[in-house]
Amino acid sequence: MLVSAKEMLQKAKAGHYAVGQFNINNLEWTKAILLTAEELKSPVILGVSEGAGKYMCGYKTVVGMVNGMLEELKITVPVALHLDHGSYEGCLKCIEAGFSSIMFDGSHYPIEENVAKTTELVKIVKEKGMSLEAEVGAIGGEEDGVVGKGECADPNECKAIADLGVDMLAAGIGNIHGKYPDNWEGLSFETLDAVQQLTGEMPLVLHGGTGIPDDMIQKAISLGVAKINVNTECQLSFAAATRKYIEEGKDEKGKGYDPRKLLAPGFEAIKETVKEKMELFGSVGKAE
Repeated sequence: MLVSAKEMLQKAKAGHYAVGQFNINNLEWTKAILLTAEELKSPVILGVSEGAGKYMCGYKTVVGMVNGMLEELKITVPVALHLDHGSYEGCLKCIEAGFSSIMFDGSHYPIEENVAKTTELVKIVKEKGMSLEAEVGAIGGEEDGVVGKGECADPNECKAIADLGVDMLAAGIGNIHGKYPDNWEGLSFETLDAVQQLTGEMPLVLHGGTGIPDDMIQKAISLGVAKINVNTECQLSFAAATRKYIEEGKDEKGKGYDPRKLLAPGFEAIKETVKEKMELFGSVGKAE
């Protein structure tokens, strides 16, 4: 059964580890992440972007697939199904479809509008027993060929949003989505520390976990980050394993063209990546 991310993240913050949010794109992705979480006895958050939701034929399809897998694979660890970077409309659709957690990304609105929309959603999720993530200070990344540097959030704005009753807060600390450029200046721990001081017990979220050096990840966890989002890294490992399978001509041997065989190396590669991340974040064994 899907659970809200609230309790798992409060435990993670208190225990100085982080729970990974791994974005899902299809059946292979979902199955690989769930099996790895179960094997390592780690809580896990399945992230779904609006684009991935559309690709997988809508949020109800995603909910049906995930709930079916939890039952068929006999998953016992806590699993949250979370909308990643949701619009206000997207959040409402996921609430209706049966997600257990949502992220409202109001970072592109003026702070007053971000506050108003977040306040509305706080009311709705409280009634439904779901968790809500908010964002302050846009997370950088490549959009249409332009690489955004990754802004740093205003700690006072973070406090204003945290005080509305959200369950977790994504604050921009110089992090970006996708691959990091060579001239990246690193995470701003000063910003993270200032946000943590003002928001207290609030679990903080680090987006763009792919490509941040391990020591920076561990320092961020020590400063209150309890949820780390990983997406690009799983995509890269899946693509590399699939490329190798085809370049070695395995799809042309026997029934190597069968999609179950063709996608198997990529599936294993995702499992390996998820395992590495769970070990790094310190969430292994925390679901026991």
